[in-house]
Amino acid sequence: MKTSVIVIGDELLIGQVTDTNSGFIARHIAPYGWEVNDVQTVADDAKQIRRAIDRAFESSDVVLTTGGLGPTKDDITKSVLRDYFGGEMIKRKDVLENVLEIFRRRGIKINVLTEGQAIVPSTAKVIQNRVGTAPIMWFEREGQTLVAMPGVPFETQEMFTSEVFPQLLKKYQTEMSVAHHTIIAEGISESALAMRLEEWETALPDYLHLAYLPKPGIIRLRLDGHHRDSELIERETAEYASELIGLCGDNFLYDGDKTPAEILLEKLISTGKTVSTAESCTGGNIAHLITSIPGSSEAMLGGVVAYSNDVKQRVLGVDGETLKEHGAVSIPVVEQMAAGACRATGSDIAMATSGIAGPGGGTAEKPVGTVCIAVAKRDGTTISQTYHFPGNRSRVIDRASQTALIMAIRMLDKLVE
Repeated sequence: MKTSVIVIGDELLIGQVTDTNSGFIARHIAPYGWEVNDVQTVADDAKQIRRAIDRAFESSDVVLTTGGLGPTKDDITKSVLRDYFGGEMIKRKDVLENVLEIFRRRGIKINVLTEGQAIVPSTAKVIQNRVGTAPIMWFEREGQTLVAMPGVPFETQEMFTSEVFPQLLKKYQTEMSVAHHTIIAEGISESALAMRLEEWETALPDYLHLAYLPKPGIIRLRLDGHHRDSELIERETAEYASELIGLCGDNFLYDGDKTPAEILLEKLISTGKTVSTAESCTGGNIAHLITSIPGSSEAMLGGVVAYSNDVKQRVLGVDGETLKEHGAVSIPVVEQMAAGACRATGSDIAMATSGIAGPGGGTAEKPVGTVCIAVAKRDGTTISQTYHFPGNRSRVIDRASQTALIMAIRMLDKLVE
């Protein structure tokens, strides 16, 4: 099923807010064989919104809009949809009751503007918004559907997954069965991996498709299958995915769709091992990535943000002479940091980072983007490497964090062999 998305709001066009709703929708519907074939971003302007809807209906039976449903005068989507689909604006008692309940839970008194959220086009089927005040409106005309959702990402994501998309699936049933299988590869560029897989990928049957989905430090390979025979497509997708794992060789990291932090935590918990961190340039980001995952307390013992050399020495036991001789951004220092984290926390393994995230601080010998990473085992075994990551400060921190997690996964694999 082809779907079009229209993202509405002046704030999106001036860069004040970044659209995340269209990407979320595309990711959520893809496993069901649906696809977003068009995304338009338009201002809070009636003519632009109407033109966008006309264009979307030319290529899609389902159109999803986000934004422009607030209570202020600049939010005009509701009135545009009334004009487009006909009918009149009516005050819905059930919508008002839902808005009042939302405000009651938040401990806020409703005002006249917010009360106006209960006024909707008579031609709309309303889906009550359980997490916000803007009702979701469903319009149908000549076999086509438009669903208008709020622009607040949390509200869109919650209501789209729980209410909107299940209803769309029920309305637009298909006999096509869908299967997906994702594996994670690392330590190779996307182009190099594509060259390795070219012959295999060319020989794939028509009902299978391979997608390359690179992220910092990893490449997600998603094998998508579509066929009327559900048993065949499930079997074929699994068999070709197994071949794909073999072709990845040493670059294969994980069979499934998880982040490096999730993969590491899963392996730690399943093997009864623990981890800690000693971070300088990443500033606690590695620990944050791990502890953001529910259940991380089963394996994550703690972390030290050792930004200054003094903390590196006093807390982690880094030798002062080593710092003087090699500098904070060096392999000997991160190896001692990782070992110190193991001692301080009693963890089975520990990750350590020290680098120059920029934009300043680089030298000819150690330019911006230079990061030393080490992973140590409690028995003293250590792996370490110096990297040179491109990009701005946030990108360097992200790449260093993901790389440290991948190194820890590799170390853990060796630890439990």
